[in-house]
Amino acid sequence: MMTNQLNSRQLPASFRDPSGFLFSRGGVLYRQVNRVYEQEYIRLFESGLYEKLVRARLLIPHVEVDQALAESESAYKVIQPERVPFISYPYEWSFSQLKDAAVVTLSIQRRALKLGMSLKDASAYNIQFVRGKATLIDTLSFETYKEGQPWVAYRQFCQHFLAPLALMALKDVRLNQLLRVYIDGLPLDLASELLPWKSRLNFGLLTHIHVHASAQKRYAGEEIKSRGGAMSKQAMIGLIDNLEATIKKLAWIPKGTEWGNYYDITNYSDSAFEHKRGLVAEWTNRVKPSVAWDLGANNGVFSRAVSTPETFVVSFDIDPAAVEKNYLQMKNEKTESLLPLLLDLTNPSPSIGWANRERESFGSRGPADMVLALAIIHHLAISNNVPLLQLAEYFAKIGKCLVIEFVPKSDSQVKKLLASREDVFHNYTVEGFESAFREKFIIHEKVPVRESKRVIYLMEGK
Repeated sequence: MMTNQLNSRQLPASFRDPSGFLFSRGGVLYRQVNRVYEQEYIRLFESGLYEKLVRARLLIPHVEVDQALAESESAYKVIQPERVPFISYPYEWSFSQLKDAAVVTLSIQRRALKLGMSLKDASAYNIQFVRGKATLIDTLSFETYKEGQPWVAYRQFCQHFLAPLALMALKDVRLNQLLRVYIDGLPLDLASELLPWKSRLNFGLLTHIHVHASAQKRYAGEEIKSRGGAMSKQAMIGLIDNLEATIKKLAWIPKGTEWGNYYDITNYSDSAFEHKRGLVAEWTNRVKPSVAWDLGANNGVFSRAVSTPETFVVSFDIDPAAVEKNYLQMKNEKTESLLPLLLDLTNPSPSIGWANRERESFGSRGPADMVLALAIIHHLAISNNVPLLQLAEYFAKIGKCLVIEFVPKSDSQVKKLLASREDVFHNYTVEGFESAFREKFIIHEKVPVRESKRVIYLMEGK
């Protein structure tokens, strides 16, 4: 068996599980299944669980490949999982995305129990959105169920899903950003303190967060076996049902944010809007990107102009209401090549976790084949004082081609930005913009947007 293969790289995010790990070789993603997981792996297939979950689109499919590809002598199998177009993280999800991921996790656990297995992990990071649906990507998350054992992933589920969802629904939707700080899940004692008193009137939240948090404090430092007695399979199913009912009752209505209704108040005429959408679609058809990023996508109107079966679009926006609406529309339309996500471009998702490598930064998950930056340049350059040359450098790092819209000072939206501040942006002109971006890009086309003072460009990185 070959080890230390040329151009091989173990993924930093998969070091925790002794059952196996992900590695990449020649741009192809593999998962090594270690011998310690042999019996569970066999059980996963013999029970029919793998087939049922894959058929229901709840688990990522894989194929077994030559074991000579293994990274070490401890390998039992090497598998090649289906590649996910874009890896996202819970702190980048909207409320309904996190809620759907939670419900899917419980559904998988319920199905596993019926076939004599159980989830040993309930990490939100094990869920990704594949073809528009929350899907488990960790094939090694299952273990053989033993009668009487409690659900070992219960605490993790509460910390990764229930606690942040409760805070988002009952306190402030922006509290999902706590998951950037607490990478192993939101501490239940913190959630209990932050939640409003009325949450204690909800039996599910009282049990799974407030009482659970008190129990954690009471038994802190004691052996794990002393924290709970035996649990029958029927009792575990009851626990799963109660968690699901509690989560399904949590709701958040997207409203009251700055950009939630952006296209209702925009200064575009219908003709200008359609002209711009047509240009974006035409240029996308010319570039034919496999993956495109739409930055400042709002509710995803232009993302949908780009999205095709051949082009997967990650639709980013800073506004939780806009991303929520985008996701709900995506679900309603059953769009499989679109992924709405939260992103603050002035403070994008960083590399976090062990050695700052466990969860990748926004930029390191690129470059995209094409980046859309429509109606966003003035917010970055004027509202956030980012120099045009720095913007050009950043866009060149994250995308190979760029469709970008320049919004001049004569535009009503820019006038609003400058109404309450001194205009010190002397270089913010078409000429200054083009000069800065020519440092990093070749400008292929420049088209004034019909019935507006804006200009849209098609560029290619040098």
